[in-house]
Amino acid sequence: MDYAMKSLSLLTPSSLSKCVTSASASVTQQLLSVRAPRPRPFRVMNADRSVKKGIMAETLQDLINKVSDSLSVPCVSALVLDEDGTGVDTEEFFQTLPENAVLMVLEKAQKWTPHPNSPSRDQLSEYRPRQRTDVAKLTLDLYKNSPKDFIGCLNVKATLYGAYTMSYDLRCYAAKNMLKEALRWTVFSMQATGHILLGSSCYIEQLLDEEEEEGAEKKTGGQCLFMSQFAVQTFQTVSSHSHL
Repeated sequence: MDYAMKSLSLLTPSSLSKCVTSASASVTQQLLSVRAPRPRPFRVMNADRSVKKGIMAETLQDLINKVSDSLSVPCVSALVLDEDGTGVDTEEFFQTLPENAVLMVLEKAQKWTPHPNSPSRDQLSEYRPRQRTDVAKLTLDLYKNSPKDFIGCLNVKATLYGAYTMSYDLRCYAAKNMLKEALRWTVFSMQATGHILLGSSCYIEQLLDEEEEEGAEKKTGGQCLFMSQFAVQTFQTVSSHSHL
């Protein structure tokens, strides 16, 4: 009976509200942890396009802080898109940007300017596009997320008939280790080849020495036989003269 009364006392409105509040807080925390943005690669340049670097950032403020440190910009006035100068000033718009988007950082009293190689508006209005259809277009972009990267990252983008686009980001983080292993195997192969050549040369030299020794023995034996025959003939001649 006492156990039943204690169980019923736990089911009061205050205890139930505490349980619901703690459960909702845990669910909210889990949802926020799941929806946490992941780092994405961006390419940022200065106002005169002389310096361009790759930076990984999760949020807009994170990108601004890293840009300030990487490009040595003490006060970032604005971030704009390099292609048309659209300002990136809200977190919502920043999250809609694709990976490897090209941005320009502006300081105070600096303004976005179009690329010097891009045509002006008058030229675009006078330009008449030719009737053509692009079958395939391949774009290769090699960049580094950190100055310490050995090779960097390669972004491959293919467009078919101007409508279907495929892109792949190849990150060569282990290229340095692969190059070390390749050099190590090259050194090992060169050492093994050197040992084989050295052993072969010693074996060939031994064969040549044996042939020279056999030839010298044959020559010495022939000279000894000739001297013995000459001595026998001389002895016979002397003996015949003594009998006479």
